[in-house]
Amino acid sequence: MLQSTQAGLPRTVARGDQSDIESPAQVLARTEAEWIALWRRHAGDRERPPVDYGREMVVGVFMGSRPNAGYGTTIITAMEVKGVLVVRYTETVPPRGAVTAQILTFPYHLVAIPKATITDVKFERVP
Repeated sequence: MLQSTQAGLPRTVARGDQSDIESPAQVLARTEAEWIALWRRHAGDRERPPVDYGREMVVGVFMGSRPNAGYGTTIITAMEVKGVLVVRYTETVPPRGAVTAQILTFPYHLVAIPKATITDVKFERVP
């Protein structure tokens, strides 16, 4: 397993429910240039969180547009499995009948993981 913080959990770089990325997407930024381009798509001119590209790369999951509050996503693990970087994540939805803010949301989670030379990446949504 690629380790990046205590207990092997990826290090959260940014997380929230307001992104400029309006469609669902799973991304990997291996270089600083890719990170800068991704951040601009996601957050425009807001200050970019620091990432040490000598040691790290960024993985992100964007849920896209959701009709109200209560949605979210969490990247749980990123590990090498038979030469493939497997990123496992969850998505949460508000329970049926829940009272939520009636505002469009765009949930996302960006994490830093140890730099790897793996070229194949697979994202797996887990329950």
